[in-house]
Amino acid sequence: MINAISGDIDFIKEFNNSKFTGFVHSTFNRTLNIKCFENGDLYTIACSKLDNGPNTLIIDVDNMKSMKIVVDDRVRVENNLLYIANKHTISIDKVNIWESVLPSYTHNVEILKQNVMKMKEYINFHGVGGGMKKNVITQNAFEAEVSNMLENRTLLLFNELLNHRISSALPHAISLVGLGPGLTPSGDDFLTGLFAVFNMKNSPFYPYRSFCEEVLKKAKNLTNDISYMTLKKAAIGKVRESIISLLNNLFVEDEEDLFLSLNKLLSIGSSSGTDIALGIVFGIESNIRAGGKVC
Repeated sequence: MINAISGDIDFIKEFNNSKFTGFVHSTFNRTLNIKCFENGDLYTIACSKLDNGPNTLIIDVDNMKSMKIVVDDRVRVENNLLYIANKHTISIDKVNIWESVLPSYTHNVEILKQNVMKMKEYINFHGVGGGMKKNVITQNAFEAEVSNMLENRTLLLFNELLNHRISSALPHAISLVGLGPGLTPSGDDFLTGLFAVFNMKNSPFYPYRSFCEEVLKKAKNLTNDISYMTLKKAAIGKVRESIISLLNNLFVEDEEDLFLSLNKLLSIGSSSGTDIALGIVFGIESNIRAGGKVC
């Protein structure tokens, strides 16, 4: 029996209704993904070293390798226990329930400007290149071309948002879906950070957060299942704990906590954390410069 340490409230609800069935969609060193037969969504089982996230259950194991779980293993929930084939049983008796709740946008724009500047400088020195952050030296012509495409498309998106043209910004955001390296492509990670900012209450773009779901409508066939699921949750403001922690620290004067939370985000994946962080920077700067008038 394996104990769950913490779990997203939506995942726990699936446990409680005892109607959850599915199969193992994909496995990695620190996570495995389950596809639910009932709603088609992906749910993640993660090792204790990772942070909370949407549709995620953190369990008391160091890694997934020793569990010998393979793709297509059947999964079911009965009496608050999750069974993975005949190999493992996971209990939620002692689980801490976690919920993804974004902070409200700050009214102290000066602090926000200062923190975004610090964040950009930190990413410049410590962020991982190859995605939204350009490598100083590219490995090949294809990498250089993808990098240029990411840069050009985000500039077009930025221009439309700053000129208060949300509908015109939509195709530029869609053009980023599935673009770039990584299991979750850089363009998707960038949009995840941007969607989080769009969904913060009181932000200039909050009334237009349906923009995120409009992008999502076109995303299904443009990227992989795992990345699409991340975008689907981010489009309604459901993101990882590390993203929420960084957003909270952007709104206060505490440089140490800002860099601690940023560093934790940057450690995600290969370039994923950097790409998400740059999406947040992009979203915050768009909010600051667009002000209150958006159409």
